[in-house]
Amino acid sequence: MKKVSLALITGLIVVLITFSNQSFAGNEQRAGQAGASELLINPWAGSSGWGGANTASIKGLEAIYSNVAGTAFTEKTELIFSRSSWMSGAGININSFGFSQKVGETGVMSLAFMSMDFGKIDITTVDIPEGGLGTYHPTYTNISLAFAKAFSNSIFGGLVVKVINEGIADLAASGVSLDAGIQYITGIGKDKTGKKIRDNLKFGISMKNVGPTMKYNGDGMSLRGWVPPDQIVMTVEHRSTEFELPSLIKIGVAYDFLISQKIDTVSDKIISDHKLTIAANFTSNSFIKDQYHLGLEYCYKNLIMLRGGYVYQEKPEDKDYSIAVYTGPTAGVSIIIPMNKEKGSVFSIDYSYRNTQPFNGTHSIGARITL
Repeated sequence: MKKVSLALITGLIVVLITFSNQSFAGNEQRAGQAGASELLINPWAGSSGWGGANTASIKGLEAIYSNVAGTAFTEKTELIFSRSSWMSGAGININSFGFSQKVGETGVMSLAFMSMDFGKIDITTVDIPEGGLGTYHPTYTNISLAFAKAFSNSIFGGLVVKVINEGIADLAASGVSLDAGIQYITGIGKDKTGKKIRDNLKFGISMKNVGPTMKYNGDGMSLRGWVPPDQIVMTVEHRSTEFELPSLIKIGVAYDFLISQKIDTVSDKIISDHKLTIAANFTSNSFIKDQYHLGLEYCYKNLIMLRGGYVYQEKPEDKDYSIAVYTGPTAGVSIIIPMNKEKGSVFSIDYSYRNTQPFNGTHSIGARITL
């Protein structure tokens, strides 16, 4: 087991160095070359209140977005539904659903759907700019299939394959991407009885949105009209330029402060009615400026969780404001209702708020069932 752990840590370092050499410094001048920006939106109500700082500490199905390694902590079965009002005032909603199931001793399979609803938009033309010709309905859909595994008591890893689809009735683009993540958990210090504290120091790394380019195809790229000089009626098809996916890497660390510690006689682990978690994360973007995230979560008896975060992104040299949508403060709360103490089944209601520029922020609400 030690050899496996050493190999995984060595591989993690190699991946980090390799990827960092390629895209460590975000370049805002390349922003127009990337598409499928919905891959950068966290659709889940529970984890989004952290402000993206929980790469190292996230656990359960919601980790399929931030760091898939965290899904390996699923005890048995987990179901989540979430709905977000994206940039309130824009009329855009995000609906998400996910399911995860433990497989064997240490494996977990997860499946998640995310769909963006833009509502109905009026059809306009050059000759009729005021509309009146009907409406069209854009759709963005992502389907994620993940597998995560606990390689030891300290090392967890996983992979995600995502199918991406964007389109309207006569125009669409499809693609696939790959995410990978690792979490390493250890302990530091001792409790008041002199026993070593376990699992309170966490490290995480995640690579996201790595895949081939995408391209739009369909009848919407064609135009029927008169072609000079003979004024022949012909159908002319425009070619769409390929665009890249917004690949990135996340590196995070988290630390749990256990207040009023005590020993669980069943698991022989140190537990506490009050837990305070501090987390930090660095996001290296390939196409925009890099981001820095700070987060804080307070947990009371695993019944109520209060969390907050802050996202910072450097401003462009020629502007006095950030060009990123999500910068500034975030906040969230989770209320957990036990359903079966013997089996550990719970029902949770989650809410989060994320500051946006412009509009009135993003509000997310969700429900989670753990069986």
